[in-house]
Amino acid sequence: MGTVLEYSALPAAALRDRIHARKAALNAVILGHNYQRVEIQEVSDYLGDSLGLSQEAADTPADVIVFCGVHFMAETAKILSPDKRVLMPDLRAGCPMADFVTATALRRLKAEHPDAAVVAYVNSTAEVKAESDICCTSSNAVRVVESLPREQPIIFVPDRNLARYVEERTGRDNIIAWDGYCYVHDDMVLDELARARAAHPQAIVVVHPEARRELLDAADLVTSTSGMVDLAERHDAVIFGTERGLVDRMKQRFPLKTFVPLSGAAVCGNMKLNTLAKLAWCLDHGQHEVVLPEDVRSGAERALRRMLDLSGGWRAPTAEEEGLELAGVRPRGCGCA
Repeated sequence: MGTVLEYSALPAAALRDRIHARKAALNAVILGHNYQRVEIQEVSDYLGDSLGLSQEAADTPADVIVFCGVHFMAETAKILSPDKRVLMPDLRAGCPMADFVTATALRRLKAEHPDAAVVAYVNSTAEVKAESDICCTSSNAVRVVESLPREQPIIFVPDRNLARYVEERTGRDNIIAWDGYCYVHDDMVLDELARARAAHPQAIVVVHPEARRELLDAADLVTSTSGMVDLAERHDAVIFGTERGLVDRMKQRFPLKTFVPLSGAAVCGNMKLNTLAKLAWCLDHGQHEVVLPEDVRSGAERALRRMLDLSGGWRAPTAEEEGLELAGVRPRGCGCA
């Protein structure tokens, strides 16, 4: 079988059998992001956020990493596991937020602000990470920024919403925010939150920090996807202000609990490009491999390692830990401070 279209004609059970057999033959590991289709999550060896998955892959004896996510995530796996082969089921699975900033544009801004430190959200390309001083995740962005001298200007790329959130949490007025955003989180609006809360008054509302400020102000908790998973394990009713894939996964894990999306339209089309057929084809044909120039890879690794060293390594934080570090439960309608 040579084409993805031919694989698509196979039953799901046959595709799963092919995936498991080929994975064993290649000594491969499959990483599935929280936003992937349920069918992908079911065959993944590890599920989580992008950095946590890349760290898991670096610690495994696998020779091949198949990253079911978007392109910058597969790049991050390659950055941290340079000796391993990293594959993607679909090269078109990019990230519009990451595409907001290029290394060339960032170099121009750095030239305008030569004293500034560059903090790159992990949702960025390898080239942008290589131009940065340190990386951050949504769960440790506040800690990363607070580790830098308070008087030093900071260029924060590429998410304006996370940058503004960090600005409020740290009280800094010298953060230069790149004007990028995640369309899935940025498109969520207060009307949707109000409707979801009215339909499920017993549920707590948790929103990802990539959302707009008015959503964060109206939420009961602001936390990353890893924090949301921990929250789902400890609460019986949750309204999730994030991509639908995480909600679908939590519904499968806890069918007796009430888990609803804040917005029914919160779907990342790029994440959903990965399918069982493409995954099976990817394993059978060794496509598509992620390759990075060594100068880019090593520069990006330097920025990532600085973050990891600051955090004492990496593991997915619990919602409680993020509450202390990032947002915390607070009265509805309150500011983020």
